[in-house]
Amino acid sequence: MNLHRKGRAALVLALVAVVAMAFRVSWNALRDIAGAVGADDTAAMLYPFVVDGLMALALIATLVLADRDRTFALRVLGAYTVASLVLNYVHGLVPELHGRTVDWGRLADWDPANWALVLLATSLPVGSIYFGSDLVAKVLHHRPTPIPAVSANAEESTETIRKRSTADLPVSTPEPITPNAAALPRPVAVGFLKSTLPAKPHPSITPAPAKPIEPRAVAAESTRPRRATGRVPDAAKPTRQKRTPDQLLAEARTATANWPDAKVTGEGIRRAIRTSPANARALRDTLLAERAAASAEAA
Repeated sequence: MNLHRKGRAALVLALVAVVAMAFRVSWNALRDIAGAVGADDTAAMLYPFVVDGLMALALIATLVLADRDRTFALRVLGAYTVASLVLNYVHGLVPELHGRTVDWGRLADWDPANWALVLLATSLPVGSIYFGSDLVAKVLHHRPTPIPAVSANAEESTETIRKRSTADLPVSTPEPITPNAAALPRPVAVGFLKSTLPAKPHPSITPAPAKPIEPRAVAAESTRPRRATGRVPDAAKPTRQKRTPDQLLAEARTATANWPDAKVTGEGIRRAIRTSPANARALRDTLLAERAAASAEAA
């Protein structure tokens, strides 16, 4: 635990040292920029605290705030970081800023760029007042979300203990309970504070014989609800009417007129005129009988 705390403390000290050195490097650039846009010596000396100081404040706010407030602090930190980078970049491109020999309010040769840089340099102090006050107010009014305390009972309830039946257990199954085989004596009626007169005899009631239940078929009930039926549409009705035996015989004679006797079978007739197997067998016998009678007459 002590090593962990020492490591964190060393990391924080190293971060503070790096930030301090970076602030010192950026000091000259921001001071010269402030003098070039019209600030006096005192204002130019405090100008780096306005830019880089707000960056440090925004960084601390991101560590404290959460959700939307933390996003706002990150945006302020990013915006002032970019602004400080641009001003340091301009300070490196314009050597006249180093000796303060540049014209007052002149940071670039191109007028639009010069106007933008002057606007940026002069608006950073005003932005520091607004954004710094807002961040401080958010930090002061921030209420961290309390972490629910975990009770000991909750920790014990989450643990599951399983005891499996193994050979190491002394008793794997309980011993069977043996019933008491000794017969108990029959109770004896004892007259205690009761009349010894014989009780009035009660007629014995003969139970009526139970009528056997006759088995009967009961329709099975389906759990699935029946669909409402209605009138069958004409398009679904078969268009072919039921044929009479004479019509079936006539169609069979026509279909088998050129068939040899060996081909006249029930299955062949059924497929030819599309009838039931029973009708096909009856038609087969009739046709074969007719052919046999015709052959006998011809002979």
